[in-house]
Amino acid sequence: MSYLVLARKWRPKTFADTVGQEHVLTALVNALETGRLHHAYLFSGTRGVGKTTIARILAKALNCEKGVTAEPCGVCSACVEIDEGRFVDLIEVDAASKTKVDDTRDLLDNVQYAPARGRYKVYLIDEVHMLSKSSFNALLKTLEEPPPHVKFLLATTDPQKLPVTVLSRCLQFNLKRMTPKLIADRLKHIAEAEDIPATPAALAMLARAADGSMRDSLSLLDQAIAYCGGDISEEPLAKMLGTIDREYVDRLATQLSEHDAKGVLATVADIDEQFPDYGRLLDDLAALLQRVAVLQVVGASNADEESSEAEPTALADALTPEDVQLFYQTAIIGRRDLHLAPDPRSGAEMTLLRMLAFRPATPATTESKAAPSAAGRGAQSPASKAENARSAVPVAESKAATARWQEPDWAALLPELGLNGAARLLAGNCAFLNRSDNTVHLSLDERFASMLTRPRQETLAKALSKHFGEELKVDIAVSTDGPETPHQAENRLADESLEAARQSLESDPNVQALKSMFGAELKQDSIEVVAKPQSD
Repeated sequence: MSYLVLARKWRPKTFADTVGQEHVLTALVNALETGRLHHAYLFSGTRGVGKTTIARILAKALNCEKGVTAEPCGVCSACVEIDEGRFVDLIEVDAASKTKVDDTRDLLDNVQYAPARGRYKVYLIDEVHMLSKSSFNALLKTLEEPPPHVKFLLATTDPQKLPVTVLSRCLQFNLKRMTPKLIADRLKHIAEAEDIPATPAALAMLARAADGSMRDSLSLLDQAIAYCGGDISEEPLAKMLGTIDREYVDRLATQLSEHDAKGVLATVADIDEQFPDYGRLLDDLAALLQRVAVLQVVGASNADEESSEAEPTALADALTPEDVQLFYQTAIIGRRDLHLAPDPRSGAEMTLLRMLAFRPATPATTESKAAPSAAGRGAQSPASKAENARSAVPVAESKAATARWQEPDWAALLPELGLNGAARLLAGNCAFLNRSDNTVHLSLDERFASMLTRPRQETLAKALSKHFGEELKVDIAVSTDGPETPHQAENRLADESLEAARQSLESDPNVQALKSMFGAELKQDSIEVVAKPQSD
């Protein structure tokens, strides 16, 4: 007996076997159970998510010999013939190869005739967006008023190309991309049923490589069985997929956080020996940075999608949020332009070096350069006052005595603690309350409560201990109405500067003259505080 590929062998035969499209299945099951059946259904979504499969199950539900049901028996002649693709009243059409209007007219010539065997004559038109304009026009009248014994099931990967006249005549269902976790769980079930040894990490790799398509994941599983000799593990699978060992991606991210250009180039040289896919390398780096960004903001990433991977906590603490955003943007732009590079390796290297060449300005540098200038000199004075107010704050002295904590200036102290990444962000959203013995009590803005973790709290305590030369502990309490934090103060000063700039422009004689002579109006939302050019 010939071998049946997994994608066909494990194609769902009932709605209950179908995974990942509950919003579509619920609607169809309810329609079948209540008898409220539409004459035309449109299933849209990316490749391999179940459009044609669900359409065929619906055809079985409509023609099962036990009656219209949400649970077709699967053993009657109608169900068996539909599964085998030889049911005379299920007319499947590949619109990609039948685009001419004559093809469509020939197809519709038999619409008025009753089904030969089944209850309904079902037209399943795949990739319907490939039909020509004339073909759509020929289809429209029948699609609007079909005979009662006819059902149209349309499937497409690009619903945007369908005329609105067709869309308005169909019930539309958008099938979602499968999540990596859902695909990995399905692959685990199939591997166990097929008695194929496979590690969870290897299945997670296949799930990521499938890019949201269940069918692609099963095709990759078939390929992995052949390549790995029936025992699927990470190392041979990585070679088959052309993927980069996650250790290399983590190493690159760490070297970027340390601004280690030589280390980055050395790692790329190591990667190059494996004949890698550099596009996938940049994709994996961008995915890691996305997890870091989410971890910094809410305290937990979407690790449940890839349970085999640990949270990148160390990286989240080592990188500033600005660096993460810049690195991510650079990675995806470099990935997009990779085909323009002389060769993939040089394109990837230049992308990584670009991350190091363009770094966000530090807050201190930004503050020293910033001065309001909004369409004229009238807006410069308010920002200068705000800048002077910030620069007038006394700088904390290193190794200060404990008495220094009587009246501390938390905002002035933070830049001297050497914090970065998520720990710096946590401290910036805290306000100093008091000190009792060796414990420093802080108040955390409740909007950033998710950032409070024990490792970050300990990092802050170590930084304070090192700065003041004594063993200190930190106690952080989440508060809804605590003292103003440095982050809140920075936002307040920026708002005050902008408001002062607006008032200055409103009172400027030139602006007043323009209003009087031409009926001009000053657009408040267009006023911005920009950096003043540095003097030589």
